[in-house]
Amino acid sequence: MRLDQAVSRLFGLSRTAAATLVESGDALVDGIPRPKSDKVSAGAWLEVTLPSPASAPVLVAEPVHGLQVIYSDDDIVVVNKPVGVAAHPSPGWTGPTVVSGLAAMGQNVATTGAAERQGIVHRLDVGTTGIMVVAKSEMAYSALKRAFKEREVDKRYHAVVQGHLDPLRGTIDAPIDRHPTADYRFAVMSTGKPSVTHYDTVEAFRSASLVDVKLETGRTHQIRVHFSALRHPCVGDTQYGADPTLAARLKLDRQWLHARELAFLHPRTNDEVRFVSDYPDDLKHALSVLQDAS
Repeated sequence: MRLDQAVSRLFGLSRTAAATLVESGDALVDGIPRPKSDKVSAGAWLEVTLPSPASAPVLVAEPVHGLQVIYSDDDIVVVNKPVGVAAHPSPGWTGPTVVSGLAAMGQNVATTGAAERQGIVHRLDVGTTGIMVVAKSEMAYSALKRAFKEREVDKRYHAVVQGHLDPLRGTIDAPIDRHPTADYRFAVMSTGKPSVTHYDTVEAFRSASLVDVKLETGRTHQIRVHFSALRHPCVGDTQYGADPTLAARLKLDRQWLHARELAFLHPRTNDEVRFVSDYPDDLKHALSVLQDAS
């Protein structure tokens, strides 16, 4: 494979970061710098000088407009995440986060994990709204991390996708990995991790469909990638091939995707708890336009 691709795969770097290392002379093949497009093969000695790790983002308590606490006790806090908010601070992200908003509300979360994402047991994309649970106690953090890993959490999303799915109800079983050329995107790839999405059409419109989605796995961008691979991208998701004209007509500047429902066993009582989130205004408006046009 190409040298930059080999460095990317072996060291877990983005393709861009790997190419930068190669071009700066920090990746040697048998002791000699090579162009990033040179092919490398088994038996060659690859020597790479990695850059210093980026410093971890600092968590600052900051009120987050639209962040709602649906439920809170000594172990968990369940929130309704608005659009434009990340789960936790990360390199390159300067916008609001769920953990900073919770800190501003005086909600103490579990201290396990990296400082900038303490208490976070699962995430939603910045452009995806809906239900999220955050651990407040160390016991809850361990129990919820295990439950998500063992697929014992019922995660249901509603999405509006372009066109009409055939069949109307089905399962998408396709591995997902980072896109080979676009660092910020993911794609169905044979090299990816197992990814399973179940869907059921709730309502069909003239140009789109409202679908209920149940995730069996939780890969980054999973729903968006899977429906894009079927050529039925989420409406408004221009990053994954959605029609920008339709998005403009619906006044959407993000994907129509909402974490509708979350159910799991409470880490302390072991009783099932279930939480449901209503659609935010922008998704309601887009859905109303589609219904009126059908």
